[in-house]
Amino acid sequence: MTGIVVDFERCEGHGLCEQTAPEVFRLDDEGELHLTRDTVGAEHESAVAAAVRGCPVAALKVQP
Repeated sequence: MTGIVVDFERCEGHGLCEQTAPEVFRLDDEGELHLTRDTVGAEHESAVAAAVRGCPVAALKVQP
């Protein structure tokens, strides 16, 4: 399992993470990012890695 670190100051609510891994990331009606889980199991690791790579403002990181 891995953890996700979000730099909420940097996040601009583009929503690419939610599109890439909706089972882990969710934007609310105000565009604020929420994590739906604290850790990521193997079944979601590749989607989360793609979301981290696709974040246009580099607000996401994965930690072991």
